[in-house]
Amino acid sequence: MFIQTEQTPNPATLKFLPGVAVMDHGTSNFPTREEAARSPLASLLYDVDGVCGVFFGGDFITVTKADDIDWTLIKPAILGAIMEHFTSGQPLLNADARTSGHAESDDEDELVTQIKELLDTRVRPAVAQDGGDILFHGFERGVVYLHMQGSCAGCPSSTATLKAGIENMLRHYIPEVIEVRPV
Repeated sequence: MFIQTEQTPNPATLKFLPGVAVMDHGTSNFPTREEAARSPLASLLYDVDGVCGVFFGGDFITVTKADDIDWTLIKPAILGAIMEHFTSGQPLLNADARTSGHAESDDEDELVTQIKELLDTRVRPAVAQDGGDILFHGFERGVVYLHMQGSCAGCPSSTATLKAGIENMLRHYIPEVIEVRPV
């Protein structure tokens, strides 16, 4: 198994591409060691000293490190953990684990459906290339609330992405959108 790595706009995260599908659908975010208990691979990655975040996308794994740790020190251990997991035959997620998706509501109107569709078709694919994901959390009084995951969480350029990119695009297509805010 050959695992490629890619840098992301967030210097604290690296994107690992194992060359096989990681998630069949949706994404999974493990911002804490406790939440990593839902996944054998996430737990294994948290065992590497300095790992402080794990995120699974369709064909990638994004790992976030502590600021005081250098990538050259932990990258080999992360690659080893990923290789070990995929050769072990263990499931990616425990049976009780859920994947991430847009927030659902019973009273979803046409506006929310349009926002989600724009996010799914124009934003999420681009953000996934950078090792992250952005999920719809809510829409209230013209404000779209988004949850940033993976390399997007804590990224220095995330505010610019939200304001200059996503907010402008949503406002262009949906005039009712006034602002975009992170959750």
